[in-house]
Amino acid sequence: MSISKNIEDTPGRGLVPVWSSTAKSIRLEYEFQGTHSLEMENHAGWWTSPSPLPLGAKYRYSVDGGAPVADPRALRRPNGVHGPAQTWEPPKLKPFDAGDLLGKVFMEIHVGTFTSEGTLQAAAQKLPHLADLGVQVVEVMPVAPFPGTFGWGYDGVSLYGVHEAYGGPDGFVHFVEVAHDLGIAVCLDLVLNHFGPVGNYIASLDNYYSSKHETPWGAALDLDGQNAAHTRAFLKGAALHWLRDMGVDALRLDAVHALDDDSDYHFLAELSDAVAKLESQTGRTLTLIAESDLNDPIMVTPTDMGGRGMDAQWDDDVHHALHAAFTGETHGYYADFEPREALMAAFEDVFFHAGTYSSFRGKVWGAPVPKDMDRRRFVISSQNHDQVGNRAIGDRPSEALSDAQLGSVAALVLLSSFTPMLFQGEEWASRGPFLFFSDQEGDEDMARAMREGRRAEFASHGFDSIYGRKVTVPDPTARSTFETSKLDWETAQSESGARMLAWYKKLIQIRKEEATGGKPMRVSFEKDLLRMSSGSLEVLVNMGTSPARPAVSQEQRFVLSWSGNAGDLQPGEAAIYKS
Repeated sequence: MSISKNIEDTPGRGLVPVWSSTAKSIRLEYEFQGTHSLEMENHAGWWTSPSPLPLGAKYRYSVDGGAPVADPRALRRPNGVHGPAQTWEPPKLKPFDAGDLLGKVFMEIHVGTFTSEGTLQAAAQKLPHLADLGVQVVEVMPVAPFPGTFGWGYDGVSLYGVHEAYGGPDGFVHFVEVAHDLGIAVCLDLVLNHFGPVGNYIASLDNYYSSKHETPWGAALDLDGQNAAHTRAFLKGAALHWLRDMGVDALRLDAVHALDDDSDYHFLAELSDAVAKLESQTGRTLTLIAESDLNDPIMVTPTDMGGRGMDAQWDDDVHHALHAAFTGETHGYYADFEPREALMAAFEDVFFHAGTYSSFRGKVWGAPVPKDMDRRRFVISSQNHDQVGNRAIGDRPSEALSDAQLGSVAALVLLSSFTPMLFQGEEWASRGPFLFFSDQEGDEDMARAMREGRRAEFASHGFDSIYGRKVTVPDPTARSTFETSKLDWETAQSESGARMLAWYKKLIQIRKEEATGGKPMRVSFEKDLLRMSSGSLEVLVNMGTSPARPAVSQEQRFVLSWSGNAGDLQPGEAAIYKS
């Protein structure tokens, strides 16, 4: 069988190929109707089995006589991150083209806490709720296999696979099919900036790490050094696998600012070009969304203009400005967002820090966004896994704000020119916490370090002052912390939950009817009255403590308010007008 010597051309999966440029020999050990052992064949760095393995075979590689390790490209890890890989073949999926996702309504979910069962099968059964609400894209937090049974998923080690406790790859395919049948696109949160530390045996096969770059998790993956060719091919291959083989319509790329790359052709630009090529081959619209804290529009600038080529990026400045304005919190990174001008700047200019001094970072941060850049390229939210889960007790805004205020925040997010994203349970004002949790599988040293690290981090942020009391940070390694974070679906049936749900549904419907096309917005304050003009819509919010009667023109028609009235706005209340 002819095997390409191009590192980009991965041999057929049946031959369980593995890359190793340094191995002298690799022995394939597999189980299928007995135990077998074969010498693999070397094709200029690609090692393959002399014959295809049967579906369902469990296998490992022994490099130069070393301890057997699993395939880093495995599509299934049935026994966890320390066990073998298993051969699995992606099914042929029904054709589905999500179309342009910019400006669509996203909802972020965590599979383990979205339902009491914590599986993809159970999550799929809740998708009709999202469809009825009007959600158009479900964004799934990372599903790659990680240690233990519960965690956020950002410490995955098999980037091509699906955590078995969630239902494995079959469960994921089922979830995608149900979503597509409902007309909902699927966005997967994919971590390409590091491998998790536990169960990571890739170094037994080859060196994927940089000798000059560091990340918060240790040595960076090598994107611009002597190991760059196979590292870039591995990461790019993972992204293309999810889009091509698993039916995913979009990828949210985690913390791309940690993808250190000084090469002339940045990895993100290479990935963007590869996805564009896949689009033309499949006839499907595919979307790349970057999580970047750099506040730099180069992220969403096309590659032929020297940019990274992402379709969209997260914009946390809008979240910070909203949070500071409505809760009054000014600790930590919220300090710069205290003045109302921060809210105006974030909505009008996209980034508050756009080449301005950040007191939290201690330096000038960000770059201006061109006035004519499509605002739909920026994904905003008032809640997400980071901003809720990285609070000391995982509390949501519903713990600090009235329902009227929550409704106002929702109106500003959903009726903005940006791409809005909701967080699971937000739509009924869930008061259940979403905490950070990570199963350390009995490793007490790792568990202790994680507990102490979280406590120190929260102490420096000043949460005792925020809450007005001494808080006890829940143990992130305890299963009870995970269980506490499961979504309170029953609250959606309560009177207040149903009212908030109806409010969100109306806002989403208005958004769909009055799409702004991503044009810049105008935001102003008249004493305590906030005005946000987005296209034909104007959102008015009473930020004060007394009723206020907004001045509206004769051309403006009342559409909706939290109280249902077109007169005075009560404290915290929003009203929507259309011109």
